[in-house]
Amino acid sequence: MKPVIPLEFFDPLTVVEAPDLLSTIELTGGFAFGMSVRVGLTNSISLETGIGQITRRYRFSMTNDTSGYSESDQVRYVGYEVPVTGLVYIRLGERTWMNSALGFSLDMYPSDAQQDIESGRIYMFRNQWAQFSVLGNMGVEYRTETSGTIYLGATYHRPFNDMATADLTYYGPNFFPYTNRTTLDGSYLTLDLRYYFHEDPDRMRVNRKR
Repeated sequence: MKPVIPLEFFDPLTVVEAPDLLSTIELTGGFAFGMSVRVGLTNSISLETGIGQITRRYRFSMTNDTSGYSESDQVRYVGYEVPVTGLVYIRLGERTWMNSALGFSLDMYPSDAQQDIESGRIYMFRNQWAQFSVLGNMGVEYRTETSGTIYLGATYHRPFNDMATADLTYYGPNFFPYTNRTTLDGSYLTLDLRYYFHEDPDRMRVNRKR
């Protein structure tokens, strides 16, 4: 489980200004969840892959000073991710480990997103149905003897290309449309909470012998 953390350092707010319309769109949070499989190569190096779903939440607004119009709402954008990362471990205590990971992710976007408001709408359309991203991760995990592993960390995820293009449209007098267009890079930071199921060492040795 990974809640998305919007930080000003990563510039989550985009402002687009035209003579007749001022528009903003801001990443306000989101939530990701999924499953992962970890394969140990050595005592200190592992590979990890899996699949997950992420829902980004954006708040958008449109303002027209001439007509005194101002309105805002929220929209969600859903994607799926297949990451592949390499992990390096450092032992901190008897059952506590710190790890750092770096890798790539295949990001997929099943559809566009749209949200209508009283006098306008936002339409977010994907630039590509699939693209690659780079991701980095750091965290600490506690390995119990028989109850699995509990992990707490953070992940930064950045696509190589812009994730989507957003059109923010205001329908003015006589329904004449004024549109601002901007791109969304899709970068985000998450706080990660994971649980890895326990695998009995004796069963692992039997499987290897077979």
